Order: sequence, then C-alpha cells, then structure tokens
Amino acid sequence: MRKTLSVVLATFNEEKNLPGCLDSVKGLSDEIVIVDGKSSDRTVEIAKSYGAKVKITTNKPNFHINKQMAIDMATKDWILQLDADEHISSEQAKEITEILQKDTEEYNGYWMPRKNWFLGRFLMKGGQYPDYTLRFYRRGKGRLPQKDVHEQAVVEGKVGYLKNALLHYPYANFSQYINKWTRYNIFFAGQIREEQKHRNIFQKLFYAFSYLLLKPAHWLFTTYFRHKGFVDGWQGFVFSLFSALRFPVSYIYYVQGK
Repeated sequence: MRKTLSVVLATFNEEKNLPGCLDSVKGLSDEIVIVDGKSSDRTVEIAKSYGAKVKITTNKPNFHINKQMAIDMATKDWILQLDADEHISSEQAKEITEILQKDTEEYNGYWMPRKNWFLGRFLMKGGQYPDYTLRFYRRGKGRLPQKDVHEQAVVEGKVGYLKNALLHYPYANFSQYINKWTRYNIFFAGQIREEQKHRNIFQKLFYAFSYLLLKPAHWLFTTYFRHKGFVDGWQGFVFSLFSALRFPVSYIYYVQGK
C-alpha cells in the first residue's frame, strides 16, 4: 500500500511564489500544512484555495522555528518540507512516488539534490550543485535544530539520496537577492555577537581579521576557481563575490550593533 505524504511549508508574503510550489506537488501530496508568519499579502488566501491546513503565527527571525511547527502539525506517513520558492520537478515527483509505493523501510529520509536559479540560469558550478538538502523523511524521524538559517534536518536512522533535483527559484531579480542577502547578514551578525561574548581580546582581534580578510578571500578563491564558478559566466562571478562578501558585511553589522 502506498504511504501517505504531508507537504509542509513556512511562509511570509509568498503570494507570487506559492502557487508554483503547490502546483508542483499536485497528485503527490495527501496533505498540505502551512505555518504563516502573519503575511500582509494573499499568501494565506492562496494556501487555503489549495486545501492547505494553515496556522498563523509571528514571523520569526529564524524561520526554521515556523518550519518545525509545520512539521509537528503533519499527520501523514512521510514529510516533504519545501520553501515557497521551490518546485518539485515531474521527474522528482515520480521518484518520490516510487519510494512511497515501495517503502522498504530501509531509509528514514533522503537527501535531495537542488538546482539554484540565479539571475537567468541554474548555477551548476561554484559548489552550488548538487547542493544536497535533507527535506524528505519519515514522520517522527526528522527534526530541525532551529539554530541556524542554513541548517539541515536531523534524521534518525539510515538516509539515502534522490537522483532527481529539486528546483529552487530564490530571487526574481538582483534587488530581491540583495534584500535577502542583507537579512541573512544581519542574522549572522547576531550569531557573531553571541560567539564574541566568551572570547578574550586576542581572540576577538583574530576573529575580526578572519572575517574581514581571510574568510572572504578563501571563499572567493574556493567557489570561483577551485569549484569552477567561472563556468557559470558572469552570474557565477556575482554569486561567488557576494557569497564572499557576507563575511565582512556581517562583521561590520555586528560592530554597528545591528
């Protein structure tokens, strides 16, 4: 007998992205659960039009808290946790369906390769592919630590790998990219502040040197040259550059008290 699937999301002002995401899981999901952070647009209305179970709460700085709330609300055998700007491809939907139908109980979760769309193309180099993310797991066997914006779920037991990629469309344009990039950097500044509480003056000086010079230089070299980000054209350079700049910018935000 085919196992059932809950698709879970945390949303905030996602009226432009949500329809595409939910359209991609039609025929795959047995339940849609959405925790919304008091969106001011039509996100909740759209979610309900797809028959989603919706819970409204506050929009927290670490959105993984709301994601975990959605995971906890799920009632089906398996959970597929998505972001509103992600789509399940037809090939991946078929692969997931086959797993639900067979379910040999060998695995409690699956890493999913992901393709990231950036300024007109999917980035396939620079360490951006396969960009494995752990989003598909048996209910009760996976949880989010809820400590970091880039964390992965922790799954009990054996974890496998899907072959087909999740499609990620995080930025409609460069302006939207900069807005998200800035929000992440402010969040990282808060993490730096917590880490610095227990360091002496010499450790703090080395930390500053590392974030202002060492880390950005290393990251740019690694992503653009070692991992061949240059193959992705000018988009690859822009992505590598701003990925590297997040270190000094986050540190400057920390110094400014943001």
